[in-house]
Amino acid sequence: MNLDQLRELCLSFPGATEDLKWGADICFSVGGKMFCVTGASGGASFKVTPDEFDEMTEREGIIPAHYMARNKWVTVDAFNKLKLKEWKQ
Repeated sequence: MNLDQLRELCLSFPGATEDLKWGADICFSVGGKMFCVTGASGGASFKVTPDEFDEMTEREGIIPAHYMARNKWVTVDAFNKLKLKEWKQ
């Protein structure tokens, strides 16, 4: 996975949009609700289910997202921390 592939995946959802927030963060939304945020650093933050949150945050390179962990968002510090199939899920 890389930024271009992530962009393509996120924009494949019906009604998905892309915009910049907070200066340099690329945000993907549907109906005005963000579902993924990424930047030039090579990682991304996104919402997961409560069960996925507990499982994923036990893995190396995946942490609760700053300010959004209470809403079950995780931050993956590098695109290679997840397999393509996992990104698509």
